[in-house]
Amino acid sequence: MDGGRRPVRVLVEVFDEVDRLLGSERGPNGEPSANDFLTADLLRLIDEFAVGFDHLPELFPGQPGVHFLVSASVFFTAVLVVGQLADDGAIELVSITIDLGS
Repeated sequence: MDGGRRPVRVLVEVFDEVDRLLGSERGPNGEPSANDFLTADLLRLIDEFAVGFDHLPELFPGQPGVHFLVSASVFFTAVLVVGQLADDGAIELVSITIDLGS
């Protein structure tokens, strides 16, 4: 499906990980909440998978169907998202890693 736009589903595990990492409230020094990240970054990441899945690197070279995206974030240095092609042709975002700095 090169050049087209695929539907993208975000699995609940991704939302759970964002909630675990960021929490529901902003931090005492203005650190972003899960909602801040979801509204500022996740929609853009979904769009990148929807239009560019076939051009993203394969997670395991030679095994098509699971691709990843490393991207800058509004709040963080880097975010790693893994998406896989589902049987119905949609992309499912299955995991997320956020570089929180330290």
